[in-house]
Amino acid sequence: MNYYHRIQNSIEFIETNLEQNIDIVDIASKAYFSAFHFQRIFQAISGFSVQSYIRKRRMTEAAILLKRTDKNILEIAIAFQYGSQEAFTRAFEGCFNITPYKYRKSQESRINLIHKINFMDYEKKIQGELDMDKPEIIDLSRTYIVGYEYKTNLIDEQYFSEIPGFYHDFGRNEYYMRISERIAPAFSYGISCNYQDDGQFSFLVGEAVKCPSDGLECNLVNLEIPEGKYAIFNISGSVEIAQNTWRYIYKTWLPNSNYERREGPDFEVTDVCNSMYPDRMKMKIYIPVK
Repeated sequence: MNYYHRIQNSIEFIETNLEQNIDIVDIASKAYFSAFHFQRIFQAISGFSVQSYIRKRRMTEAAILLKRTDKNILEIAIAFQYGSQEAFTRAFEGCFNITPYKYRKSQESRINLIHKINFMDYEKKIQGELDMDKPEIIDLSRTYIVGYEYKTNLIDEQYFSEIPGFYHDFGRNEYYMRISERIAPAFSYGISCNYQDDGQFSFLVGEAVKCPSDGLECNLVNLEIPEGKYAIFNISGSVEIAQNTWRYIYKTWLPNSNYERREGPDFEVTDVCNSMYPDRMKMKIYIPVK
């Protein structure tokens, strides 16, 4: 079963349980993904987050009930997991720019209802986007990293706007000068790790070392990149091209490749000496696959 069919199973589960308190772990399990990577792939393919989809679908079904039934607004609010009429009204107005009361009374108001999506439609559309060079598949040895850990979030691609600042902070504070036994000082690692079900994760900026270090300074931490098979994508261009390559990997390449993303961190390695931020970056992206 491919990625699109698997995610559609999760969509069916969401649709069946719109009036229930559903957990992202349960949703992701229907597609046989971890909660974090389900959200990452869902957002890459659809362009919006799982949470946004659920919220808009609930608001759409609530809007239909407002027009087609005599249920009072509080009943509808509670049915769709809102603790009060006030909270529901704020959410409804935030979604449709009209209050539930005004929408029910109006004969002319038209709102943008969001109906159930079909990931099979995305499959047909994305088939035509497989125009990027194929990655190199290699077996990578275990790699030890020492770096500084930053916190960011997957939701609505928050991390894309924050990660450049992490690199800047790492350089400005000269954390690299406090890393001993560096084996490739000209190459900077940016590693996504410590994935959480709610979309939070760590982004570690650091360098490769001979072995884990004791007594690290400045809150630096050790991290081990596990050995195994990786798909490598080469980047030569702007930061925007690099970010679009990350999107391409999760939106297009993985769902249409013969590989499955295995557990573990994915990361990027920047050739510092031959890069100039933000327009001329030379880097490689590594995705753990099986």
